[in-house]
Amino acid sequence: MRKRTFCLLSFVAAVVLAASAFAQQPQHLFFRVTAGPEIHAPVSGRVLIFLSAGTGAKEVTINEFRPTATYVAAKEIHDLKPGASVDVDTDDIAYPEPFSTLKPGNYEAQAVLDVEHTYNYSGRTPGDWISDVVSMGGWTPGEGKEPELALSSMVKERPLPPTMMKLVTPASEAAAHREEMLSPVLTEFWGRPTYVRAWVMTPPGYEAKGKKRYPTVYWTFGFGGNMRYAKFMGEMIYGRMAEGKMPPMIWVMLDESLPTGTHEFANSVNDGPWGTALTREFIPYLEARYKMDARPSGRFLQGHSSGGWATLQLQINYPRIFGGTWSTSPDPSDFHNFTGPDLYAPHANVYFKPDGAPYPLVRDHARVIETFEQFAKLERVLGPYGGQMASFEWVFSPRGKDGRPEQMFDRDTGYVNPAVVAYWRDHYDLAHICQADWAERGPYLKGKIHVYVGTADTFYLDGAAHLLDATLKGLHADAHFTFIPNRTHFDLYRVGNDRMGLFDEIAAQMWAVARPGAGGTGTPASRHSTDGL
Repeated sequence: MRKRTFCLLSFVAAVVLAASAFAQQPQHLFFRVTAGPEIHAPVSGRVLIFLSAGTGAKEVTINEFRPTATYVAAKEIHDLKPGASVDVDTDDIAYPEPFSTLKPGNYEAQAVLDVEHTYNYSGRTPGDWISDVVSMGGWTPGEGKEPELALSSMVKERPLPPTMMKLVTPASEAAAHREEMLSPVLTEFWGRPTYVRAWVMTPPGYEAKGKKRYPTVYWTFGFGGNMRYAKFMGEMIYGRMAEGKMPPMIWVMLDESLPTGTHEFANSVNDGPWGTALTREFIPYLEARYKMDARPSGRFLQGHSSGGWATLQLQINYPRIFGGTWSTSPDPSDFHNFTGPDLYAPHANVYFKPDGAPYPLVRDHARVIETFEQFAKLERVLGPYGGQMASFEWVFSPRGKDGRPEQMFDRDTGYVNPAVVAYWRDHYDLAHICQADWAERGPYLKGKIHVYVGTADTFYLDGAAHLLDATLKGLHADAHFTFIPNRTHFDLYRVGNDRMGLFDEIAAQMWAVARPGAGGTGTPASRHSTDGL
């Protein structure tokens, strides 16, 4: 009897202790999201809840220059019926911390249903559903006053800002030709019709039935771009040609966007053979339709950021096809400096330096804005598809057993996977590729590589550019690297008061290759010796 009593008392004590411990643990915080009356059919996608301190905002979203100012929580939903609700655990998949850790105060919240899982790449896009902004005055997490957010408005296409619209003219509209070519190699890879897309901008005075042929520039955008942006950039370039600032050339404004990010016109086991599709299919297709100078000395490459890397790798991998690349602020071309971290170092970690200090990823000159860890962990909450880090893996990584690309680094710890990095090195480290195969590529690459980058590049891309410059110097490649003092990722093209003045210099250099001795516009200025730009 005593033994039974002792066991009973022990059991009761254990229950009391467990209950006490449970009571002391913070409870998960749930926000309810409802498919409002404007939704007439079941919807699926990723629900994102944005919350920030303050009042009076028209929308609650991420602030790129204040990476921890907005909290984000996420949940995948499938076939949410009209009028139905879903509870989102804001302590489960959350950034930068669980919502329950917030201090009491005035907050605002807004829900977004990312229907096509594109938020990581392009933010809110047409077809997504959003709620109104809900004000939470004097809110304390866990008091049972969490807001209910009703998805009530579908995102519409936003018009171009007036500063951009003034560059669009009837003449530039007439010069813009949308081209879509069904790619046999990509269609075979994906098992469904897959297209290469671009806007072809013909220059002022172009005659489709005339005899005159034009040098052609293959341009592509940076991360986050799309066909709409490609068309605008083409029309901006047309305007500069019409004003006589740039020589008359055909510009092909290539689309390199995918649901997985940017394919960068690289041949990839995950994204497909985009380099092959461009060089063997799309370029011959265009040269049969337009008055293009179909010689290497008449084909050029130009792009910025991810587009800078894309055009750099196209020149290196297809040196007999193109007559030169002018790549600006390219993504890392030497993985000894992958926006800072050395991926080849023993026990490499992209979050922390050997001394334990965090690796910065985004800066405004000397001021660090965001760390590598913050960037990667926010991207993970927004979704495992379409983000910049995931995009690198879709292009660079081997395919895993689950059919997805293997991750280059652990998202929790930041530690690098050496086996994946070894694959990256052999296939996509451009400095390594040049060194390893210069005997074959060198004769066709000499003098064709031009790179521009700011010494204050926002994403520290000047570091890898310096390493590639040193490698090519050692190979006597006659490459041309220009490091513009104090320029960032976003003001690199500015010359004086002209935000796009670098285009003139680049186009003039291309024209000199295609039409030596013919003269032209936009003569390069010796402007990089000073910072009075």
